[in-house]
Amino acid sequence: MINLLKYKKLKKIISLMCFLWLSNASYSDTLIYAGNLIDTENGKIRKEVTIRILNNEIVDVTSGYIRPSSNDEIVNLKNSYVLPGFMDMHVHLTSEYVPKAEREEGLEPEFNAIFAVNAASKTLMAGFTSVRNVGDSGMETISLRKAIRKGLVIGPRIFTSGKTIATTGGHGDPTNGLSKDSYSPPTPEEGVIDSPDDARKAVRQRYKDGVDGIKITSTGGVLSVAKSGENPQFTDIELEAIISTAKDYGLWTAAHAHGKEGMKRAVLAGISSIEHGTYMDQEIMDLMKANGTYYVPTIMAGNWVAEKAKIPNFFPALVKPKAEKIGPIIQSTFAKAYKAGVKIAFGTDSGVSAHGDNWQEFILMTTAGMSNKDALKSATIETAKLLGVEDKLGQIKPGMLADIIAFEDNPLEDISIVRNVGFVMKNGVIFKQTL
Repeated sequence: MINLLKYKKLKKIISLMCFLWLSNASYSDTLIYAGNLIDTENGKIRKEVTIRILNNEIVDVTSGYIRPSSNDEIVNLKNSYVLPGFMDMHVHLTSEYVPKAEREEGLEPEFNAIFAVNAASKTLMAGFTSVRNVGDSGMETISLRKAIRKGLVIGPRIFTSGKTIATTGGHGDPTNGLSKDSYSPPTPEEGVIDSPDDARKAVRQRYKDGVDGIKITSTGGVLSVAKSGENPQFTDIELEAIISTAKDYGLWTAAHAHGKEGMKRAVLAGISSIEHGTYMDQEIMDLMKANGTYYVPTIMAGNWVAEKAKIPNFFPALVKPKAEKIGPIIQSTFAKAYKAGVKIAFGTDSGVSAHGDNWQEFILMTTAGMSNKDALKSATIETAKLLGVEDKLGQIKPGMLADIIAFEDNPLEDISIVRNVGFVMKNGVIFKQTL
């Protein structure tokens, strides 16, 4: 009897010791001592804050520099300005535009994928911890997204549309500019549709491929080898088929659009965002506000093509006049849309301009009249809302993923300092620390 009692008592002691050991052997936390934590929602700064991170998630944000336990890792950003990782809603990681003379036609998807690895690294090191890739030549960014998740390569969190959906001869038709004898008519699987049935098939194929959203080219484009950069290129019933099918599968939708009519049709059909929006007028702005449609301006792209159009033979003959005409207009359109209260999400169209230069969009937005606070908000909170991930990204607070960047100076006072990011953490992992 005595032995049995001793055994039970010993068993309790051993159980307690195991519990205490397991508690102490839990994963260590990362404590970020943030001297200036920027709230991108209201533009206010919290002084001397500790951000506690466990694995890849923010578990606590506490005033003061709390005392660490023996297992905690300390990141000292006491002299820095800390904010959520930036998010770019319009990139093309698989390419970068070069002069006509340097252009190689028909590059293999394998080359595009390798190029994208380099572009992704540059983008992350510039402080952009998430991007929306809206158009590639196939499956490259779907595969890249997987490789980044597995830790095989370095890059931002990718939300991708895979290959763009276009109409025959439209912006995004991969056979534009080719001899008729050199190709077979592209199929919905290849991104070209000409009916509601084609449209639904194209969306379902992309869902099967594993995309996060759908990109369409609802008007002509500047850089496609085609005469018009403004004309509408989908019928109402084609748009309805694309967008309703995408919604059935839980996919966001984005519409490349320069001309008014193409924008109007897309907004009325329920598109999630309008990209570029060059010839947006008050009617379109009012429709976007009424429908909750986001505007992704890509001022950088407009400025870039306008400047390059001045260089002889930089663009093909069909592209040059469109670049000269459309490029300069985007910034003024943005200024009007911002003043009118249209919802704006940060996007650059990097892949036209150089990857890693994404920060330049902040300069252009604020030059056009946007406040520094709203510019930072457009690249954090608003971008997260557009993607439908505002419960995990876009802010520094408990329950959010640990995507955190930092600067030596205050971007609320001088937006140009965004070019010099000194700390980059994505998903709880530090990729850059020079502060």
